[in-house]
Amino acid sequence: MTTPILDLPFGERPDPDEFIRAAMAWHFHPDTGSEFWLQRAKTLDFDPRTDIRTWDDLGLFPNVTDELRDVPAPQLIPRGYGTKPDVAGIIESGGTTGAPKCLPLLYDYANRMVQRDMYQFEQYGIQHGKNWLSITPSGPHGAFEEVRRSAREWGSLVFTVDMDPRWVKKQMSAGNAAEAGAYAEHILDQATYAFRLQNIGYLRLTPPVLARIAGREELVDNVNQNVDVITWGGASMDADSRDFYRRELFPNVNIVAGFGTTMALGSCAAERLGVDSDDAILDPTIDPYSTFQVRSPDTGEVVEYGERGQLVVHHVSKSFLLPNNAERDSVIRHAPSRLDQLGDSIGGIAPLDAFKGVEVIEGVY
Repeated sequence: MTTPILDLPFGERPDPDEFIRAAMAWHFHPDTGSEFWLQRAKTLDFDPRTDIRTWDDLGLFPNVTDELRDVPAPQLIPRGYGTKPDVAGIIESGGTTGAPKCLPLLYDYANRMVQRDMYQFEQYGIQHGKNWLSITPSGPHGAFEEVRRSAREWGSLVFTVDMDPRWVKKQMSAGNAAEAGAYAEHILDQATYAFRLQNIGYLRLTPPVLARIAGREELVDNVNQNVDVITWGGASMDADSRDFYRRELFPNVNIVAGFGTTMALGSCAAERLGVDSDDAILDPTIDPYSTFQVRSPDTGEVVEYGERGQLVVHHVSKSFLLPNNAERDSVIRHAPSRLDQLGDSIGGIAPLDAFKGVEVIEGVY
């Protein structure tokens, strides 16, 4: 009983309010909703099918993100996908603030993100005919799943260096900085082999890894000789470091910030190109499916443009629903870049000092 507006291809933008109403009808109908949301709806003091009419109404939902730590992944798949849902994979959160959450990523949404990536890569100037290197978490995390699908569509080979961010954060939390540092150097040793042989033109990594690349002359030379584009995310980068990489160390490489979260099923924002600012400004790239608000962590109210607050992410798609998710990130609120953009643009991404009483440790991701 799905409606066509939930299945529009990338590039066809739905009417936001009509889209929200169709999504509520889908996720909260007993024949199509997931086990989790059908049961959780019984505890709400409103009816999503009648009371959630616009994007602004998503704020009525409680933040249920922590509850997902204890939910079996099958209970998050909408029944409307049938008894054999087309699942691309199970992705897990990084476990920065507690036990990881396991989310099903269905192929219809995964393919939507691939088409979004194709558009973004054209804007970045990623060349066909060169290979990619992804120095990001694989295993249960969504980062590698996304880049592998996109490389296949682009026609490139993607080489990978595995990364276990949970191990690094565990060592740093225990005060074992030397062991965490040795692990990071181990990551770079593996990347060196790919740079030497594999014609790497696109590099995908985190700021802590880029900082260590900057300390190895051979790798700096490799990047400057062959890499056209670097995209970074997963951790923060201060304005001085960003300026140094862009203007001094890698002046001919397009270095672009991105933001993603497992709780929105992957990448959902990218740096606004053509803007000369000290800090990267990021716009949502897949709205109305994933959108942002920047709120005061104390009052819950949306802050003014230019002010810092806590990032709140709404995800609404046919395959998954998670509105009102307060992330572990502190960001600066920016005005949208498009008249039809839903929600905020963001900048100045940095970790909160603590999130729900747990110290936030970035590590390598």
